[in-house]
Amino acid sequence: MASDGGSSSLQLPCVFSPKSRQYLAVCAQDGRLRIWNTDSKTINQEYVPSAHLSATCTCIAWGPCRTVKEGPQRKKRKSEAVQVEEKADLLAMGTAAGSVLLYSTAKGTLHCSLDEAHSAAVNCVHWHPEDSVLYSGSDDTNIVEWDLQAGKMRSKWKADRAAVTSLCVSPDGKLLLSAGHVIKMWDLDTKELYRKFTGHSTAVTTLRFATTRPPDSNGLYFVSGAAHDRLISVWQVREDGKDKNSVVSFTLTDEPRHVDLVPSNSKEEAVRLAVVCQDGQLHLFEHFLNGPCKKPFLPSCSVQMADTRESPMPIPMLAAVLGRDSRSVLLAYGNHLQPVIEQVEVNTTERHVCLSRDVKTSLSLTMESTVSKVKTPVVNTKSKVLVPGLPGHQAPLKGSHLEKASEKRKKDTKEMSIAEQLGEIDLSATSSEKVKASLQTDNYAVLLVQGLESNDADILNKVLQTRKEMVIKKTVARLPLSAVLPLVKELTNRLQGHPFAGILMVRWLKAVLMHHTSYLASLPDLVTELGVLYHMIESRVKMFHKLTKLHGKLYLLMTHVSHFAQLQTKRPDSDPSYLPQHWEEEEGMEEDQESSEEEDEGNRTEPKANGEEDMEHENESEEE
Repeated sequence: MASDGGSSSLQLPCVFSPKSRQYLAVCAQDGRLRIWNTDSKTINQEYVPSAHLSATCTCIAWGPCRTVKEGPQRKKRKSEAVQVEEKADLLAMGTAAGSVLLYSTAKGTLHCSLDEAHSAAVNCVHWHPEDSVLYSGSDDTNIVEWDLQAGKMRSKWKADRAAVTSLCVSPDGKLLLSAGHVIKMWDLDTKELYRKFTGHSTAVTTLRFATTRPPDSNGLYFVSGAAHDRLISVWQVREDGKDKNSVVSFTLTDEPRHVDLVPSNSKEEAVRLAVVCQDGQLHLFEHFLNGPCKKPFLPSCSVQMADTRESPMPIPMLAAVLGRDSRSVLLAYGNHLQPVIEQVEVNTTERHVCLSRDVKTSLSLTMESTVSKVKTPVVNTKSKVLVPGLPGHQAPLKGSHLEKASEKRKKDTKEMSIAEQLGEIDLSATSSEKVKASLQTDNYAVLLVQGLESNDADILNKVLQTRKEMVIKKTVARLPLSAVLPLVKELTNRLQGHPFAGILMVRWLKAVLMHHTSYLASLPDLVTELGVLYHMIESRVKMFHKLTKLHGKLYLLMTHVSHFAQLQTKRPDSDPSYLPQHWEEEEGMEEDQESSEEEDEGNRTEPKANGEEDMEHENESEEE
């Protein structure tokens, strides 16, 4: 967001230091905080939070500039007395775990940690301009006021029904703006609600005061921007309280990501605004705030950056800061791991400006040797190096087990080759006799890891065709975490093959999901990694109902066929005219019915013939 404000949790934080703009604080995808020197374009300091993977940095805010003692110095004479320059020192970072970290750039270490106030992720932090006070807003809908001298929470109050996504303190330090979907203005002395502003349908990510005038003169303005909203709205704090709607709107090409503002001190001075959008473009505005305006304002100048290839591709801008001159802008563009910092003179007379730059795709992170605080430890030959990983992954074995293992190694001096180990796996053993096998479960795990790394089909077939449930469970439990995801991919590919092989693969997949659920849930790209498996299971479940119906019909048909076949086998071969008893009874009944029908037809034809003869006699008598 702004240079001295917080940064929204919807993006990776990237903030310039106030006043001198000497530093750029960036939190990249790897969870590390890097502070770049804007003059030398190198990394000044790098900080890795202890829980940077589980509690990522969500927002950054630079503290007010102050005089810093960088170390023991000799006393200077009166003739050598020089005016002390104020520098940006403290940097506040909000984390996803609900804590606020204060980092000192002068010391290069963590100053303090503010915990046990928020129960959810911190979305925004903002400093008080004068006192050593910090404000933080969180997903738990609360605002916390921190006393930095004591390192404790001073006060806490509920701000909204929804999460607090943005904060801003007025220049005089008497008012506080907070926003979720609704913007609220608080009196910092009484912690009571002063005003309420409605107009955004999504979460507000940007809040900045545009003027330094007091609110009782109808001259206090502030700007706001929201997620998925292509406007920057300007609000006026009026004395009569009729300030529910925005007075001015600035049009953007995409939602705002970073906002820098030069406030207006009087009505004759214009407000200058620089907005970096999500599409990577920079828009510059300049406007005199003097009441409402119906039509939204277009940017006075739009800046876009592209590379120097034959088919140029756009280079995204990360942050921008306005200089003293209306033409000078300090830009940070590229990627968060290695941003490019450049002071640019923009021709504001043109509406659209495109800058061509040759940006290197390869990353080369360099750090100043004079400022680097990394110390290389002296490693002794007897020391043991611990590889960083998840806790509990490789638990230490007990002493008794180690002694037994050493005794076994002494007895068995010969090691088995992979071919011998594969030969020990008896796939066709179905007898109930107890076989003394020299191949243990840990050998299965070693073979499985070797097969996955080398992609050897023979090894994988030998191991994955094991039918013993206990062997499968112990093998999966002994697998290292680095082999879990390749095993899941291999099982997914085999499940798409023959259904008979799928029965065995389902057993392995069930064991993997039961033993390594916590590890799989911690993967950031779990949805993409297991997407094929999920869609395959979903498609087979959809076909299950139809297959059940087909199975029922086939079962009925097969029962009829088998019953008919049994009847055919009961008939002797010597008597071809043999029929079962019930068939003979049915044929006798059919013959009786046919004979009775013939008799009825004969009875009907006789009276008919007698009637015809009588009619003929009558006709003959009439003719006579």
